[in-house]
Amino acid sequence: MNFSHLFAFYEVARAGSLSGGARRLRVSQPAVSREVKELEGRLGVLLFDRLPRGVSLTYAGKLLFGYADRIFTLAEAARSELKEVAGLSQEHLKIAASATLGVYLVPQMIAEFTTLYPKVGIELTVTNTQEVISGLGNGEFTLGFIEGPYDEARLHAQYIGSDEIVLAAAPAYRQGNGPLLARNVAAQTVILREPGSGTRAVVECAYQRAGLEMIPSMSVSDTEAIKRMLVAQQTMAYVSSLSIREEIARGELRTLEVADMRIERALNLVWLKGRSLSPCSQAFFELAREHTANAKGRFPVTLNVSHLHS
Repeated sequence: MNFSHLFAFYEVARAGSLSGGARRLRVSQPAVSREVKELEGRLGVLLFDRLPRGVSLTYAGKLLFGYADRIFTLAEAARSELKEVAGLSQEHLKIAASATLGVYLVPQMIAEFTTLYPKVGIELTVTNTQEVISGLGNGEFTLGFIEGPYDEARLHAQYIGSDEIVLAAAPAYRQGNGPLLARNVAAQTVILREPGSGTRAVVECAYQRAGLEMIPSMSVSDTEAIKRMLVAQQTMAYVSSLSIREEIARGELRTLEVADMRIERALNLVWLKGRSLSPCSQAFFELAREHTANAKGRFPVTLNVSHLHS
């Protein structure tokens, strides 16, 4: 079937006359009439009844019009979507991520995205959760990756996994006799991330729910610096399990089990409510969602901070 003939038929049917179809196509009426007659000849059926004023579809014409309408609607949708993809190359995507996600998870997503859309400019800012949310609010960032609780009234969120917050120390750290309890940890020297960090917020929340106060001996804004301190000192720190996988594998660090407390948090991709996503941001969102689906099983499945009573 010749699509030029089919499109001429389609426009005549929509206009209700040969002259109307010709105007829609911006060609002469004889040219449109010729296209329609050739299509009828190839199909071996009459598609229109010619009336004194215009045309009407025959039974065969109505059948063909239904198919033609679907074909050209799909063609327009494809054209529109491809136009959006072509427009992605003109965009610059600004993403912010909290420290754990910005170092240990988001770079993988960006690598996949730039393979699909090599001309899109991406700027990644790694900071703490509070700064990510603040930057979304003032328009500095389009998308953010955060850990732990967030303001549901202000932000849309897409869950991308969960992460356990563990108490880590060097292998030589002397734990003492008996099980390690949350109240013992709260009374000892513990390093935490800085105020505003999602990791710190989740740890403090867990201890508050247990009726305890976690006052860190030191606040450090960089997880890598915390890990180096643990290797060099007789101290403990609460860190993301994602951040110490390599050190655990190399035997440089170990985790200490707190018998009556386990801390886990949700990891989310967030954006501001009331602000629509651009085609570029939408494409990254879809990739992140697909990445999450493919990564099921890499993260613990529990999302809530929990206090386990012995």
